[in-house]
Amino acid sequence: MSNSIKTAMQNFAVNQALNYVEGNPEENLPKLMALVDRFTPKDWYVSQRNAVRTAIEEKNNWYQLVLRMYEMAPRVRRAFFQNFLFNASLKGSAIQNETSEREGCNIPWAVLLDPTSACNMHCTGCWAAEYGHQLNLTLEDIDSIITQGTELGTYMYIYTGGEPLVRKKDLIRICEMHPDCEFLAFTNGTLIDEDFCQEMLRVGNFIPAFSLEGFEAANDSRRGQGVYKKVHEAMAMMKAHGLPFGISTCYTSKNVDDVSSEAFFDEIIAAGALFVWFFHYMPVGNDAATELLPTPEQRVKMYNAIRTFRSSKPIFSMDFQNDAEYVGGCIAGGRRYLHINAKGDVEPCVFIHYSNVNIHNVSLLDALKSPIFMAYHNGQPFNDNMLRPCPMLENPEILPKMVAETGAVNTDYQSPETPEHLCAKTSVYAEHWTPTAEEVWAQSQAR
Repeated sequence: MSNSIKTAMQNFAVNQALNYVEGNPEENLPKLMALVDRFTPKDWYVSQRNAVRTAIEEKNNWYQLVLRMYEMAPRVRRAFFQNFLFNASLKGSAIQNETSEREGCNIPWAVLLDPTSACNMHCTGCWAAEYGHQLNLTLEDIDSIITQGTELGTYMYIYTGGEPLVRKKDLIRICEMHPDCEFLAFTNGTLIDEDFCQEMLRVGNFIPAFSLEGFEAANDSRRGQGVYKKVHEAMAMMKAHGLPFGISTCYTSKNVDDVSSEAFFDEIIAAGALFVWFFHYMPVGNDAATELLPTPEQRVKMYNAIRTFRSSKPIFSMDFQNDAEYVGGCIAGGRRYLHINAKGDVEPCVFIHYSNVNIHNVSLLDALKSPIFMAYHNGQPFNDNMLRPCPMLENPEILPKMVAETGAVNTDYQSPETPEHLCAKTSVYAEHWTPTAEEVWAQSQAR
């Protein structure tokens, strides 16, 4: 069977399933799973099907999250189910695995890219500020990256920056050009307005993740006076229009108590957020605020909070530093994602600003085969303890060696930083975290 015919049949099946559930999701979801089990080969997506079936049978928090998705505007909900759940997570993952085996390199589930380095804010400890404010990927650049990515099986594209919504019109145009992809943007939320909500409703495949660093005092101490209220105004506008959104939270030594609390989870759920992604503070840049690095006790607090609320709250939560066990370690270097900055440099990680190649000069596939990316491919996982996944934060001896051996160069054009300087800021952290990480990891494996 040709790939085009197979894809057409899969898309038809997905559309029929969505139509079936749409009228009465609570009644029809269990029936749909019975049909899936009846007509799907037994060895296809076994763990995913079991998880969905368990959620439906127990009517647990994951089931409640699915029902919350039916509060989305219908066009947006259909695009999410088709593009994110099917194209990116099922069909795309299969293509990525096939391509990775054939080409002998990592193929990413998602591509992060910076449409612009410009931002209307300057938050304390923001790594993006190190790039400067005059760089942009053109509309043609972004289109080319996505076209190449979908050929590799990548249907998920995430905008960072800078502030991506400085480029609103181009981002919406990309959604129109690639209706089979799902687009997410990390945004400070201050540029969301009625006109943009209408555009998101029209295209259906664009989702913002609002940066929120805790309650008002903690958030505004890092992001600026009045920003907390502006983010909540933006979330209220999104919810009123039936538009999906999530939260992006960087946890630091200053805000851990806020963002690990049940009150914080309840607040963002009530505001309408469907997911929350937590990022450990990284001391990137010559002037990084190292005092924002969490203590071992604070990191354990986040570890426990995520696991408690993930099993009890109707919101999808992920901690990219503490959840490496679910993805087998570091996800950078194209193993699950890569980063392309606003000048086109292809970097293994949004926090690791070293590269051998620029997307203006090589293909996306060739970038994935470049020396620094192959060093990631050949070196992952960097530690058997999944609470020590990163070659910079928890294993600071690894990154300088990889950069030296591959000849990668620093891509911070404002204030270049050597990997030795960067990792000197994390070596004390790693030393203090290691015994705690070993203890917590041993306990988790014994359960």
